Amino acid sequence: MAAHVLHAGTARRDQAALSILHGDHTEDWSYGALTDAIRGTATGLLRHAQPGQMMLMRLGNTVDFPIAYLGAIWAGLVPIPTSAALTDTEVAAILAELPVAAILRDPAVDCPDDARCIPLDALQAMRVLSPADAATGDPDRLAYVIYTSGTSGKPRAVAHAHRAIWARGMMHQGWYGLGPDDRLCHAGAFNWTYTLGTGLMDPWTLGATALIPAPGTAAQALPDLLARHRATIFAAAPGVYRQMLKGTNTLPLPDLRHGLSAGEKLPDRIRDAWVAATDTPVFEAYGMSECSTFISASPTNPATAGASGQPQPGRHIAIVDDTGTPTPIGQPGIIAVHRSDPGLMLEYIGAAEETAQRFANDWFLTGDEAKMDANFQVTYLGRADDMMNAGGYRVSPIEVEQALLSHEGITGVAATDVLVKADTRVIAAFYTGPAPLDPDALKTFAETRLAQYKRPRLYVHIDALPTGANNKILRRQLRDNFDATH
Repeated sequence: MAAHVLHAGTARRDQAALSILHGDHTEDWSYGALTDAIRGTATGLLRHAQPGQMMLMRLGNTVDFPIAYLGAIWAGLVPIPTSAALTDTEVAAILAELPVAAILRDPAVDCPDDARCIPLDALQAMRVLSPADAATGDPDRLAYVIYTSGTSGKPRAVAHAHRAIWARGMMHQGWYGLGPDDRLCHAGAFNWTYTLGTGLMDPWTLGATALIPAPGTAAQALPDLLARHRATIFAAAPGVYRQMLKGTNTLPLPDLRHGLSAGEKLPDRIRDAWVAATDTPVFEAYGMSECSTFISASPTNPATAGASGQPQPGRHIAIVDDTGTPTPIGQPGIIAVHRSDPGLMLEYIGAAEETAQRFANDWFLTGDEAKMDANFQVTYLGRADDMMNAGGYRVSPIEVEQALLSHEGITGVAATDVLVKADTRVIAAFYTGPAPLDPDALKTFAETRLAQYKRPRLYVHIDALPTGANNKILRRQLRDNFDATH
């Protein structure tokens, strides 16, 4: 996988692979320097682990993240990229679940003290070591592991094979319209999987240039950076587009051809405002941790009104019922990915039963509802389950609820995402107890137990939680009632 990503750069060693955009300068990495750093890192990592073993990544929003990630894969190791927002408690749960051989540790990122830690300075020093040869083998073997919130409330370790990089090739024209001369700017952090794939690995696979704003760059500063650094494609989550458009009707971006949006549904209002301000379209994509993106609009196949796009060429996608039987054209059903898709995960590690439950008749059931028309345009209808979406991250309500239930004074809690203003949803915790509690105290309590993106923004005291006939909490009813009254 790593060799595939860097292959195009072998003929472009002096070309810019990456530019980190600061306000007054750039930090540039040529393909030669990037490849050498990755191959040297691979040599160093093999001094701490054997091929096939796992490495937990507790690194910050720096270039160290993609270098270590690809260095591990180049060496035949299995990286586990994780959000820097995870708490010590959440990291400890991962370490208890997976056989981690080493931990790549930035001291600024939360992580329990552990003898397996490789400090950041030691990791950086590996870049100048003699280059390792790429580990090659069966494309179906384990390449990397990422975490996603499972419907059980417990974050699940999603195992992906090396072949997943082939599936990403379907996005190059099926979503991006990307070529080797493009300069793709991604507004996300280095240590977000959306940035890692769309912002870095995909442009590198084609020999293009990746542009990443420096940590701490405000959304309002992005238009100037895009113009000055001649970005041809821009990628971000919908919330970034919203912030960039705030207070302005015009964004002059002379080199930009189009934008890309993923992570959550792009509101039509934001799309229309971007088109009016920049005179460029935005192409949306739908995906998930288990299969990256696989439904999208693109320059050659734009979405029709109301639709998100269509299955990318080469994908095997259907709208099915809960038995895995495709529904008639135009009828709602569950978005599903066929088992044969090269981008589909191998399994949820340590959860064979849950893995099996997600399949029906060889179709992986995403849990999201949609309908497909005769032109294969897919209109997203919403989540079939109660999973929440917070700034592009899928979050299990059960995980949030379990964390809050240990707070004295809370007798019951239900978490859901609610509409607080046009196009903006946040996580809210509806709780029962003898009396309302101090919201600031609840926020402080959540900080030690949940990553920032999982924490509720609202705490609402109610007399009783609504439940159905089987005593299941009706989270959607709470959401709908809140939305209707605000």
